Amino acid sequence: MALVAGIILIFLAAVIVLLATVARSRPSQGRLSRETRARDSGRAEGHAPTVSTSTELEAVASAEGRARAGVAQQEAASGVPAARDESAVAAWQPIDEEELGVTRRQFLNRANLSVLGIGMLPVFGASLLAFLWPIGGGGFGNKVTIGNLADILASVREKKQPFYAAEARTYVQLYPTDEATLKKATKAYEGREKLMGMDQGFVALWQRCVHLGCRVPWCHSSQWFECPCHGSKYNRVGEKRDGPAPRGLDRFEVEVTAGNLVVNTGRIFQGPPVGTDTTGQKPEGPACV
Repeated sequence: MALVAGIILIFLAAVIVLLATVARSRPSQGRLSRETRARDSGRAEGHAPTVSTSTELEAVASAEGRARAGVAQQEAASGVPAARDESAVAAWQPIDEEELGVTRRQFLNRANLSVLGIGMLPVFGASLLAFLWPIGGGGFGNKVTIGNLADILASVREKKQPFYAAEARTYVQLYPTDEATLKKATKAYEGREKLMGMDQGFVALWQRCVHLGCRVPWCHSSQWFECPCHGSKYNRVGEKRDGPAPRGLDRFEVEVTAGNLVVNTGRIFQGPPVGTDTTGQKPEGPACV
């Protein structure tokens, strides 16, 4: 809720900035400059004659033309510029920022940036919320239902290879349920064999090699898991048999719900220590690595 409130406040601030910019941008068209108003005021005080007819306008223009011609001849004869009336050329004065206000270009630039910012804010806010919003259940890191347990175990027995569930990054493999093997498992796994499904005849192994994280494929000829990266080998239930791996394959907590196997990929148990061998399985053929 705090995140949503923050996004709303940012949106309101952008709107306020845009409105303030529009309020400050007073149009300059239709307004006289300070210099022009001062000159008009001086002429008004001098009671300049008002020309109202075309004849008078022509007479004034002719008089001004003759005067300019006389001044030009005087300058040409003497070589010295004639003195001019101070009102002929206006003296430069610095721009009055208060009078100028915001130029048209400044207003357009600020307006474009404000519109762009306001337009991008909902997209950015939605993306941020989607990134920070907690992801619901499903997918790796959560509980994943991978199928009917009976069908999975039947497939493993028939094909003589583990069942692979890509969405859970898990190998489901058979585990012997004879009394002697389960007794060894209870001792080696400190009672966690029930959480891992060993007492029900299977185990869910993480595909990741505990050495450097490579995916460990199944070798059909040796009936072992063999890592192609550095040669670590594990028996069919994921117990380390060879190579640089520091322990056996890690495994997940499992549960059976309405006959379906649910793998909790958010709860991982470390693999058994080096030397653990509850099944006594030897390679059943040539190694793949």
